Amino acid sequence: MHRLLASRLPGYVTSLLVVAGITAVYADVVHVNATTVALTFLLAILIVATVWGAAVSILMSVEAMLAFNYFFLAPVRRLTIYHPQNLVALFAFLVTAIIGSQLSTRARLRAEEANRSRRETEKLYEFSQRLLSFGNVIELLNAIPALAVDLFELGAAALFLADKEKVYRSGTLIPQLGKEELKAVAAREEAQVDQAQSLCFVPLRLGVRVIGCFGTSGRILSRQSLEALGTLTAVAIERARAIEQLGRTEAAREGERLKSALLDSITHDFRTPLTSIKASVTSLLSDARLDEKHRRELLTVINEETNRLNSLVGEATEMARLEAGEFELDLRPHPITSIIQAALNQCKTLLQGRPVNVQVPESLPMVHADLTRAEQVLTQLLTNANNYSPAGRPITISAELSGDFVATSVADQGNGIEEVELGLIFDKFYRGRDKRFVVQGTGMGLPIAKAIVQAHGGTIGVVSQLGHGSVFTFTLPIAETQAKRK
Repeated sequence: MHRLLASRLPGYVTSLLVVAGITAVYADVVHVNATTVALTFLLAILIVATVWGAAVSILMSVEAMLAFNYFFLAPVRRLTIYHPQNLVALFAFLVTAIIGSQLSTRARLRAEEANRSRRETEKLYEFSQRLLSFGNVIELLNAIPALAVDLFELGAAALFLADKEKVYRSGTLIPQLGKEELKAVAAREEAQVDQAQSLCFVPLRLGVRVIGCFGTSGRILSRQSLEALGTLTAVAIERARAIEQLGRTEAAREGERLKSALLDSITHDFRTPLTSIKASVTSLLSDARLDEKHRRELLTVINEETNRLNSLVGEATEMARLEAGEFELDLRPHPITSIIQAALNQCKTLLQGRPVNVQVPESLPMVHADLTRAEQVLTQLLTNANNYSPAGRPITISAELSGDFVATSVADQGNGIEEVELGLIFDKFYRGRDKRFVVQGTGMGLPIAKAIVQAHGGTIGVVSQLGHGSVFTFTLPIAETQAKRK
């Protein structure tokens, strides 16, 4: 009671001063008729009612009626009613002032309620938008109470999930927001508001199913906002769970696809050398009369096919290590010409009889790279260019400065790559629709090259035109830029 009077005391004082001021002006300074005085009092009462509320405006109505009677109705400066008409006028004035102040107060309260609802709606919208940014269920559950405390200016918030039997909290630890209290509200399936302790509870409902409870303290939310908060929280949790489930399903599907691709690769690429080895060994064992020349040929086949098997297994192991990040780069400054020469030496036998044009400016800066790994990338691109272009057609190696990187390109004059395949050729085990039974390999060469280039901080890509060939380009950072960053 004392707190209520203290909050309204400025209003009471203001109303008295306003009445006194209007009375002094019209009684001593500006002389007007009684109607003008009454309308001025009514206007002032409506303004005070809008600012201070009904209680203050009613008191001001009584004050204004007494001042109007004492100073402006005959007999002036006497608190008496001389004529019955004056009684009617005073009564009408008081009733009009009280009704007007009530209407003004009600309009103010409705405006405040509308503004409060608008603000809560805006906060609910921002709350929903922030919830959408979480795809992980654990992160979402830990973030929801903190978001609610921050956006709705709460003292504390607690989230209880029935299936986990766990409470997620934020803000001040309050015993009233304990696990048992939240669990009881979830069991009753009804929102509860405790005005005395400033506590709000709302069940998390998905249709007819309740999955938990949300509790807040420190500020009372409207019933509509509380229900909306519970619904948004429940929907966000279910959405995050659905996304995780979809991710697991997609991962399982991708795993099955990779297993099928690996099985297909093993069936085709591993069986071919094994068949050759088996046939050669059988010939050696079954016919002891083979001359030295045929024995050497068969042993050569066994040696080559064994190397091929070893290469296939090595590529699979290399891809696994690269994807797991279980490798280290020996990064040092190297001229791009050293990498190109090393790759050409590696492919010397493979490219025998094929023209290779090297177009590299002498002014190119050195690159910050692992020489062996960079050579491996370029060797793979040269091998691809040789395998997918007709014999005798030239291969062009070029390099140029591109910002803070040196871009190295390998261009062939093959049949080119269809547009639908351009986004697939760097995927594991992909070898092209028309080449998988023509060109040997597992389809892991380009993915390995891509992983190596990305580990250097560079990029790799391809442009192609059917009937004219393809150009593969990869970038490596220049050594000067890396030195400055360090």
